[in-house]
Amino acid sequence: MRLILVLLVFISTFAFAQDQSKPLHKDPYFTPNTVPKKNAPPAEKVKHIHSDELRKDDKYEGNNYFTGNVQFSHQGSLLNADLVIVYEEQNFIKAIGNVKLQNADGSVITADEMEYDGNTQKGIARKNVVLTDPKGTVIKTETMYYDRVSNQAYYNTGGTINDGKSTTYAKSATYFLTTRTIDLSGRVKIEDAQYILEGDNVVQNQNTNVVNINGPTTITNKKDPKNRIITDKGNYNTNTKEAFLYKNSRVYYNDKILTGDEMYYNQLTGFGKATGNVTLDDPKERRWIKGGYGEIFEKKDSAMMTKNPYAVKALEKDSMYFAAEKILSFQRPDPTDIKVKKSFLRAFKKGRFYKSNASGRADSIAFNETDGVLHMFTEPILWSNGKQVSGDKVEAYFNTQKENIDSLKVLGNAFAISKVDSLDMKDEFNQVKGKLMTIYYGEDNNIKEAKVIGNAQAITYSDDVNEQTKEKERIGISLTSCGIIDAIFEEKMLFVVACNIGANSDTYPMSKIEPAKRKFSDFNWNTKDRILKWQDILVDTPNYEEIKYESDDALYNKAQEAIDKERAKEEAKKPKRTRR
Repeated sequence: MRLILVLLVFISTFAFAQDQSKPLHKDPYFTPNTVPKKNAPPAEKVKHIHSDELRKDDKYEGNNYFTGNVQFSHQGSLLNADLVIVYEEQNFIKAIGNVKLQNADGSVITADEMEYDGNTQKGIARKNVVLTDPKGTVIKTETMYYDRVSNQAYYNTGGTINDGKSTTYAKSATYFLTTRTIDLSGRVKIEDAQYILEGDNVVQNQNTNVVNINGPTTITNKKDPKNRIITDKGNYNTNTKEAFLYKNSRVYYNDKILTGDEMYYNQLTGFGKATGNVTLDDPKERRWIKGGYGEIFEKKDSAMMTKNPYAVKALEKDSMYFAAEKILSFQRPDPTDIKVKKSFLRAFKKGRFYKSNASGRADSIAFNETDGVLHMFTEPILWSNGKQVSGDKVEAYFNTQKENIDSLKVLGNAFAISKVDSLDMKDEFNQVKGKLMTIYYGEDNNIKEAKVIGNAQAITYSDDVNEQTKEKERIGISLTSCGIIDAIFEEKMLFVVACNIGANSDTYPMSKIEPAKRKFSDFNWNTKDRILKWQDILVDTPNYEEIKYESDDALYNKAQEAIDKERAKEEAKKPKRTRR
């Protein structure tokens, strides 16, 4: 009898509530997106499963409400709360206190309050909202909108997303539970134990842990904030720490900056690569390298650039330029002080360099930037203020403070050439050669002295001042050979000031030295490949037209004609024999 009485009260109260309830003002979110189809079956009603008590009064606008361990169900989802208000005609409920919605897909939403529309299968959760998906991702916010049909949740009141490894902070987010992707708009911050990602408009995939970047974004190393990634578009894997970058991207590492049209960088291994308009900038060294493809190795503190690479090292008053098929840069601890790092540059295959007072080419070039030592290997040739130096290997020593060349060392088949007068087109060259050569520069950045050791030889043009006319007159050409030669370059002349060990020197007037003896057999004056401006390093060779010089053989030829005439006269004086 008691049970029947309760049922009668419930039925009568429910019927009375329908008559007395006031119109429901729902959030615009619950408005259907599409017009209901004609003859469509009615939506399934939200079902009451359990409650401790049913009440009906004016407290909730005359609608029935259930209290105490309340449970409702709808299409496989269960809702629990302390209190639930039912709007029967609208198929709509409001839940208050310890609200918990368990969805059929395994996701759970808890909140202090919740509204749910059985017709649209949409809900709004408010105050201390927590959504937990089946794989443990937890979203916390103050107001969450969820749609069971599209299986997605949305908030715009600020919130956090935690997947057990990282925490995401965003003003607004849309979580697609089926694909487990989160569309984060506005300013976003994703933080784990090692890195922080901050950007605008990113999409986070909870299955792959890949973040799609669609706006200005920075990924910072928490241990060393100077090491970071900046990009406007790309993908970032929060597990492997791999970044694929496609627009306005930069990688900062070890006080260096890598840029390129498309880039890849692994923060764990420190390996990165870039293609298209690649630049590796080293502000501390005041040097940058450009090319079409580059790789960096953060842990080895080294980098490689190919596809028409070139490097520029800025000096206080000048710059040095390098080019080759491949350029390497790296740093190594100073053997005398491991706290100090030395920087090195390598240019392999068809290496070229240019400086305002020196340029050169060799198969490979190695430059110790810290100590200012330049090594040139395999067929090196160096030009400096109209003078040419070649050999098996050339070493140039720079004064790192004055930024000028102090000296050169030429090891094996050393050969130095200078034009006697750069203003004329005469085929006249001072030459000095030997096994080893040390060349010293003067204060004016010109070659001043050459010391040659081992099979030293020199061909020098000698002039003197006419006492009457006070003008220079050509004396002749000196051929010098000895074990050691010390020669001085002065203006347009080369003077042998010392010749030791087996000295042999002869000076021939111009009329007495044949043209073939005026040059060594391996004379190699090169104007076709000479680097005259920094842009010349961008090609294998500038391929300048070879300069053709005029041979000044008039005196020699005149002397030879006189000799030939004298010989003819002597021959004419000889008696002629006739046969009988």
